[in-house]
Formats: sequence, structure tokens, C-alpha cells
Amino acid sequence: MNVKAVSFGLIFFVMTMASCKKDDPAPGSETSFTLTSIQSDDRPVGSTISGASLTPEIVASFSAPIDRTTVPTAIVLVSPTENLTLTYTFSHGDSTVTIKPSTALEYLSKYNFQISTALTSVDKKALGGNFDSKVITTFDPADKFPVISDEELLTLTQKQTFKYFWDMAEPTSGMALERKGSGPTVTSGGSGFGIMAIVVGMDRNFITRTEGVERLNKIVTFLETADRFHGAWSHWINGTTGKVIPFSTKDNGGDLVETSFLMQGLLTSRQYLQPTDTVGNNLIRRMTKLYEGVEWDWYRKDGQEVLYWHWSPNYNWDMNFALSGYFEEQITYILAAASPTHGIPKSVYTNGYGRNGAIKTGQKYYGYTLPLGTPSPLFWVQYSYLGMDPHFKDDYADYWEQNVNATLINHAYCAANPKNYVGYSDACWGLTASDNPTGYDAHSPSNDQGVITPTAALSSFPYAPEESMKALKFFYYTLGDKLWGPYGFYDAFDLSDGWVANSYLAIDQGPIVVMIENYRTGLLWNLFMSAPEVQAAKTKLEFN
Repeated sequence: MNVKAVSFGLIFFVMTMASCKKDDPAPGSETSFTLTSIQSDDRPVGSTISGASLTPEIVASFSAPIDRTTVPTAIVLVSPTENLTLTYTFSHGDSTVTIKPSTALEYLSKYNFQISTALTSVDKKALGGNFDSKVITTFDPADKFPVISDEELLTLTQKQTFKYFWDMAEPTSGMALERKGSGPTVTSGGSGFGIMAIVVGMDRNFITRTEGVERLNKIVTFLETADRFHGAWSHWINGTTGKVIPFSTKDNGGDLVETSFLMQGLLTSRQYLQPTDTVGNNLIRRMTKLYEGVEWDWYRKDGQEVLYWHWSPNYNWDMNFALSGYFEEQITYILAAASPTHGIPKSVYTNGYGRNGAIKTGQKYYGYTLPLGTPSPLFWVQYSYLGMDPHFKDDYADYWEQNVNATLINHAYCAANPKNYVGYSDACWGLTASDNPTGYDAHSPSNDQGVITPTAALSSFPYAPEESMKALKFFYYTLGDKLWGPYGFYDAFDLSDGWVANSYLAIDQGPIVVMIENYRTGLLWNLFMSAPEVQAAKTKLEFN
């Protein structure tokens, strides 16, 4: 059980009611009495009781003996539909009452525990103020599904998650919906991840090769006529019309990072197609043309030694986001360097991405050295490496070491659980960008809000296979009744808050399919790395 928030109101209430000022009534003439302490299962109670047992024992102590007849109406435990039946046991001369539910509560459910001013003392004084606490019960530790082999579980996870991109695709364009229920809004980067998932679907016979090629053709046909801004697509696109949907007011033009995620998928699928097949050969040529149409060099903003994320036909460079330093954008620089038509020199990579060496940090966390940056959301070590095999080094880092250690740090942080969130463990881990109970955020060890996102651990299989398998089994067997849905695992959950998302996001589902496959066969890594443009970029950037 985790006390997520200490009740300042209770502390203030107890202190003020217990204090004595010059104008306070004389001793013995007070008109009210106070709640002096309250515990649940031997732990202090605040505004929230997280991870509560199904039969919590709540002990409340007061500054005076209480009138037993007022207890049933004044001390209640409320479910969303009813007041629950409670048992009350009195002690310490009736100044302490122990409260228990008569029947067990439900797992991972929310209740409200209330003590109202209807409670009176034996000498008819009223309680000095109301007390309220939210009770959130723990999760059910029992398995929810029959146990299957690890290989079967991996295949099931890939196949179920793949359905997001196959069954849920926007019908006109074939592109990936930004999230389930997003109407015509499709995501360029998430569609790149989805294209790679389609390759996995064909290779694992989730769909036929003919079906997969037909879907790729639909996507390419859409992209050929969709809005482009110096060759780059926008972050969000209307899947019906091909017109830009602004991500924000000034972000209504080209998005170079999202475009690079999309192109990573297109180039990977291009390498999977058969040149001897008429449709496949046609798609190969058209995908290459789309890639060569991206003006990577133009996004240097007047020839600077750095790439810029956004450009708008209305606001030009007002977003002013230079792709400088270490985050998720390395693939953008690699594809820019790889372009045979609009390539950038190594100096842009060195000055922009590498910051002339200032990108290096080399700090140690939980016993693991991190060559670049600080402990981050895990998508930083996943998005750029869905196709780009991270077994390489540049002037700044060994990227296999970087990605493995970043993952193990994330895992070690969750296992240590310094904020005492419910559920965090060796098997329940993974902080990255996702939905949360109040919206959306990039969760990380430095921004830990109690939210675990399945894609974080499941897209880490190549880096931490044992830790990822433990997480997969916990998500599926232990939390599967709440977390497993028609398109795989829901986006995120917070056991301290009793919250499980009902959402699916393309950018979270795609990496699960892709990175599990890279762990199992290396398929996407092998395909992307076989592209001659990528090999040329490795030479230009002096990767080894």
C-alpha cells in the first residue's frame, strides 16, 4: 500500500484544533472535538490510500469518546454505486473506532472513505471538520490467462498489436490513425512504424504478401499527393484529403523528424519488396522517388550547420527547434546524410547532432554508464533504431552500449521504486511517453508520475530480453484482464491511481511489433541496413 499524498488538510485540522490561542474557549468549554490520527492497515492515511487490501482495517482516533449511534451515518465507505456495509469496533473508551468492510472490496477499484461532521462525541459536541480519503485497491496477482510458451506469447503479442495497423488503418489512405478514435487524423511517423509492422505481418503470415503489398501501394499513393513542405510531410495529416492537420498553431507545415520516421519505414519495406514482381518493382521506384524528394538540406535553415525540426508556409521558421544534441532524432541526421539528392555533409551531423562533442556525458546511474544524455524516456533509444541497427559507433558513443544501458537504468529505477508507487518491480517497469490519468507526458526517471507504459519494456526486447520477458508476462498474465485488448496492450496504466488507459497510439503500438521482431530475427534491422543509401551514410558519417 502506498500513501500517495499526505493529507495537509488533516494535519492542519489536527494542529489547529489542538492548539490554544488567547481567544480560544477555556478548557472544557470547546464546542467541537477532533480527529487525532487515522491509519489503514497500520499505515498513515492521507488524501489517497493506494494499493489498499481488499479488507482494509481503518483505525480512527479522536480527542473525545464518540457517540456510537452517530457512527454508521457519519463514517462511511462509498463505492461508485452505494454505501458499503461496514463493521465498527470501539476501543480506548470509545475514542478509537476500527472500521472494516463487511465483504471484500473489488481489485483495482476506487472507493471514498468519509468521516463527516455528523459524528458527535458522547457529550454532544460535533466533529470539527470533514475527512475524506480516496481508497484504491491493489491488483489481483492471479494469472488471468492459461500459460503458453514464451515463443507463443511473443507471436500473440505481435499479431494482436499488428491489428492496430491492419484493422484500424484509416480506410482511404491506409495510414495509421494517430490514436484509436482519432477520426481522419493520421500520423506520419506512426505510419512509418506501421509500415514496418506490415512487413512483419507479411513475413509471419499474419496477412498474405499480396494483401501487404496492396496496403503499401495504397499508402504510397496517398503520400504522393498529400501535402508536403520542401519534401517533408506534416506530423498529422487528414487521411481522407491529404491536407495538413496542424499539430499546434505554428506547427502546420513540414516535420522533419516525423518524416524521417516515415521514411525509415518506407525504405525498410522497399528492401522487402521483390524487384522481379511488377507491383513490387513499381513500388520500389515510387518509394525511392518519395525519399529523394525530401529536401533534407533545405531544413538547414539558410545553410546552418544543424537541421531544424519544423517549417511552416505561414510561420516560416517560427517554431525554431534546432535538432541539436541527443534525443530521438539521430535517424533524421542519418537519412539526411544518406540522401543522394539533398544530402548533408558530415559537418552538419558533427555540429548539429554531436554539438562538436558536447553531446557526450558519460555519467553512471545504477551502476550503468550512459555515454550520452541522462536517463530518458525509452522512446529515445527505440524510434531511431527500429530500422537502424544500433550495433555501431560514431565519434561520441557506442550505440549498443547507449541503448542497452539506458534500458537497464530505466528498469533498475523502476525496480528500486524510489517514489514507492504501487506495482513497480523487477517485472513491472517501463517509463516513456504515453497517455496518463491527466493527459499525456514523457515519463522517465526524472519525470516519474507512477505511469507504466507497456511499449517501453516490450520495445526493449533486443536490449534487455530477460527484463522485457518478465514485463510481458506480468502485463499479460497478471494485468491482462484490465490491460489486454483487441489491439494488444492498452497504452499505459497507473496502479497507484487505479487507472488503466482505454487508448491505443500508433507511435506506441508500432515499436512493439518491430522491436520484438528485431529481437527474434533481426528482420527490420537487416532490411533497412541493406539499403545502399544507408550504407553510404555509414561511410560518410564514419560509423563503425
